[in-house]
Amino acid sequence: MAKLDLIATCPMGLEAIVAREIRELGYEDVTVENGRVTFTGDELAVCRANLWLRTADRILIKMGQFEARTFDELFEGTKALDWPDWIPGDGEFPVEGRSHKSQLSSVPACQGIVKKAIVEKMKERYHTDWFHEDGPLYVIEVSLLNDIATLTLDTTGPSLHKRGYRKLVTEAPLKETMAAAMINLSRWRPERPLYDPFCGSGTILIEAAMIGWNIAPGLRRSFPSEAWDAIGEDRWEQAREEAYDSLQDDKPLEIAGSDIDPKAIEVAQAAAKAAGLANELKFYVEPVVKARPRGDYGCLITNPPYGERLGDQKEVERALRQLGNLSASIPTWSTFVLSPSKQLEHNFNRSADKRRKLFNGRIECQLYQYFGPLPPRNVNKEPSDQ
Repeated sequence: MAKLDLIATCPMGLEAIVAREIRELGYEDVTVENGRVTFTGDELAVCRANLWLRTADRILIKMGQFEARTFDELFEGTKALDWPDWIPGDGEFPVEGRSHKSQLSSVPACQGIVKKAIVEKMKERYHTDWFHEDGPLYVIEVSLLNDIATLTLDTTGPSLHKRGYRKLVTEAPLKETMAAAMINLSRWRPERPLYDPFCGSGTILIEAAMIGWNIAPGLRRSFPSEAWDAIGEDRWEQAREEAYDSLQDDKPLEIAGSDIDPKAIEVAQAAAKAAGLANELKFYVEPVVKARPRGDYGCLITNPPYGERLGDQKEVERALRQLGNLSASIPTWSTFVLSPSKQLEHNFNRSADKRRKLFNGRIECQLYQYFGPLPPRNVNKEPSDQ
C-alpha cells in the first residue's frame, strides 16, 4: 500500500471536530488548517474516510505542491507529478481551479495549463496523442494560494453531506455535516433522550440516530473513487464490510422532534424512512410552546428559524423566547442552539455556559450551549468536560 497525503475539507469552525474523527479512525499524523485537515494514510484510508467522516466535505489526495509564479512553473511542476499512476488511459480528468493572493490570478488559464501538462504526462505513458476520456472520473483541482500551487484528486464526488437519505428538502435545510457537528459538540450519548423542537426536515434527529447506532454516514451512497484501479474494489469492499460489522442497531433510542409545519414533518418522515430509521424516530406537528420532551438528562439540540433564513424578526424573537421557556422547563436537560441572533441570551434570560462560532452555509452563527446536570454515574457514564 502507498503512503498518501490526504486532505479532508470542511466548513470553517469544524476543523477540530474533523481532526478528532480522523484520529478515531486510527490515523495519527493529523494537521489542522483553515477549512481543511491533512493526514497521511493508505488507499484503504481513502475508503474509510469517505464512509465514516460525518463533518467533512470531501477527501482529496494531494498529488503535489510547489511554487508557481509563472505559467511555465505551473506547467513543469504539474507535469512532474505521477498522474498516470492514478489516471488510466480512458480516464475522464476535468480540471477545476481557484486562485487567491497569487500572481497567476486567471483561474481558467491555470486550469488550461494544468490540463495541458497532465495530457503531456499521460502521452509519455500511454503513447497516444488523444484521450477519449470516457472512463472513470478523476476530478483534479489546482489551488493557488500565495503563489503556492496545490494539485489534488477528488475521491468523493458530491459533498459528503449528501448521505443519500434526503430526497426532498424543506425551505432552509440544515446540512447533515453541521447537524452531526452540533451533536458531536453536545456530547450526547445514545443512552440519553434527544429532542429538536424545530426539527424541519429531521436532519439533526436522523444524524443523531446514525451516531447512536454507529451507522457510517457514507454507507448508502457511492463515490467516484470506487471505480479507480489504483484503490481497488477489494479495499472498498473491505471498508464497507467493516462498516456493516460496526453497526449497533440493537440500542434503544429516545429521539424525537416537532415542527409547526406539517409539510416539514412529512419530509422528515420520508427522510427517516429512506435512512432506515422510520421506526426509531418520533415526529410531532406542534409549535414549540406545546413541545414536551420526555425523559431526564436529555439533550435539546436545534437550529431555530431566523431572519436571514425564514420569517420576520418579531416572529424569530418570539420563537427564541418560547424556546428559552422550553429549555427552562426541563432543568435536567442540556440545550444547544445554533443561531446568528445576538439576542438569544437576552431572549433566554440567561447567558450561555459556552459559545462556539460556526458557519451555517455563509451565515455566521453561534452554537449557544447551556449545560444541564450530568446523569447519575450509575445510570450513564458521561465525559466530565461537558
